[in-house]
Amino acid sequence: MIIHIESVQQFDELLAKGEVLVDFFATWCGPCKMLSPIIESVAAENPGLTVLKVDVDEVGALAQRYGIASIPTLIRFVDGVEKDKALGYMPKPKLLAFLGK
Repeated sequence: MIIHIESVQQFDELLAKGEVLVDFFATWCGPCKMLSPIIESVAAENPGLTVLKVDVDEVGALAQRYGIASIPTLIRFVDGVEKDKALGYMPKPKLLAFLGK
């Protein structure tokens, strides 16, 4: 499931339970555009995974909270706890490895 985040409150509610992948991106970012279909594919193949997409230009408070200095940045959370962080584009096999799949 992919959810586009519109507020900090929405993000905090969705982050609390289960395995969550957060994609910090911007619409003008080339590597973000390349990564997006890979994330969509992985989300479709892993129904237990929640993917939150955070546009850093629209919800800058979250980018600031997590110290996002470059995009794309992916952060994996389990039950609200940050487990891993990765910067930049990655091919599907690397993304699956990052998620432990």
